[in-house]
Amino acid sequence: MQELVLVTGGAGFIGSYIVDELVRRGYRVRVLDNLDPQVHGDNANVPEYLNEGAEFINGDVRNPDDVRKAIDGVEIIFHEAAVVGVGQSMYEIKKYMDVNTLGTANLLEQIIKCKGKIKKLIVASSMSIYGEGGYECSKCGRISPKLRPTSQLEKRQWEMECHICGEHAKPIPTNEEKPLNSTSIYAISKKDQEEMCLCIGRAYNIPTVALRYFNTYGPRQALSNPYTGVAAIFSSRLLNDHTPIIYEDGLQSRDFVHVKDIVQANMLAMESGNANYEMFNVGTGRRLSILDIANALISRLNFSKLNFKGKSEITYQFREGDIRHCYADISKIKEKLKYSSKHKFEDGIEELVHWVKEQHAEDRVEQARKELENRCLTK
Repeated sequence: MQELVLVTGGAGFIGSYIVDELVRRGYRVRVLDNLDPQVHGDNANVPEYLNEGAEFINGDVRNPDDVRKAIDGVEIIFHEAAVVGVGQSMYEIKKYMDVNTLGTANLLEQIIKCKGKIKKLIVASSMSIYGEGGYECSKCGRISPKLRPTSQLEKRQWEMECHICGEHAKPIPTNEEKPLNSTSIYAISKKDQEEMCLCIGRAYNIPTVALRYFNTYGPRQALSNPYTGVAAIFSSRLLNDHTPIIYEDGLQSRDFVHVKDIVQANMLAMESGNANYEMFNVGTGRRLSILDIANALISRLNFSKLNFKGKSEITYQFREGDIRHCYADISKIKEKLKYSSKHKFEDGIEELVHWVKEQHAEDRVEQARKELENRCLTK
């Protein structure tokens, strides 16, 4: 009989795809999820897309009884449960630390009590823990700068300057050796999750892997959650005949990875001993600007009722803690786990748009924007 696998947060965006693949491979699968209203809507029920082949437990990672019940008989755990949102984390501090950090602490305490029954733990980490990505200065070589100074951003000078000599620094792929410099409470809590899991894994000989997800997109992302991924946020705006809102000048860049490649990485991490006690970037190695994403969605979500001329609203404002560039160096996961990014953005965005056109979304972006403005987190 195949092992019993637990996916915390398994009713969410990424977790549900991991569940699908595990069921397809013949594993017995259990899901622990609290159906957070911010993700699943008020009075949320189990989402229709959740695989019927999985057992579902409506519970919370912060509740010891719920976790104890969920891990009973389990041998492999994918820890995907987390509250997500960089901007929101800067004012709902207790919530983010409670769910992400203390929820993980609770899960780990219950794992310890299993006394060797857990064979593998894979934790969802995040590229946000890097802060700014990797850069190179023509004079000083490879550098790992911290946040751009407020004085620079107030002049609307967006690009990174070398903190050593002041020259322009160009973005380069970010590898796992880059020093971590979390710039939001969300990022700090994800760093906590990664480091706590690896620490306890080593101490108790539980093979543990941390996967640092870059900007994940795809169907099932919560369109009504204004703190989710940028592709989903822009889609929600467009579905409601509203202009995508872009901070800075729109040329800041990220690595957009399809959710199915995230699943691929998780399966490789589960199966390979080469992954044990390691952390890996999961991305594509390709850099796309935020404006690229907005334009791709605008060109494909070509509703006739759109009340703007095919352009985004570029605010030329900045948000506290925002970074300029970060994209993945995936050479480590390629070499050790034989991972390869199989979904080109041009194909993945077509799939996303096809799904988005069939959805209903409540646009809460203006509300989120005002929350940040009221707390002086945008300037």
